[in-house]
Amino acid sequence: MDEAVYWYAVASVLLFLKMFAISAYQGFHRIGKLTFKTPEDAAFVGREASAEELPQVQRAARAWLNDLENIPMFLGLGVAYILVGASSDSAAWLFLIFTGARYLHTLFYLGGFQPWRTVAYTVGVVCMFVMCMQILVALP
Repeated sequence: MDEAVYWYAVASVLLFLKMFAISAYQGFHRIGKLTFKTPEDAAFVGREASAEELPQVQRAARAWLNDLENIPMFLGLGVAYILVGASSDSAAWLFLIFTGARYLHTLFYLGGFQPWRTVAYTVGVVCMFVMCMQILVALP
């Protein structure tokens, strides 16, 4: 198996687990406080629907949305990276640094840590730009 394919698969699984963890985090707070905005969810636990989501759930939702802006682009670039045969030596670094940056971004987002959230976001974006350059260099 090509090394780039290996690291792409590892990064993909880790990113899935991270995004799943955000969902679990939201559920943990909703269930722990029995506070649900959706009427049928609130009724299921014998409560009235809340007018607003819990602050922790709102923050996690914004982190999730940020993932939806970045992770699909990374996954698409990763496929292109592999298909054009871009540098396998750089693949592990780019894929894992991007993944680590997304993990840190989420932790910093949930904790409200600036400027670290922006730093983690920027590191991930830089990885994607480097991937773009590597893809273009690998094109015939």
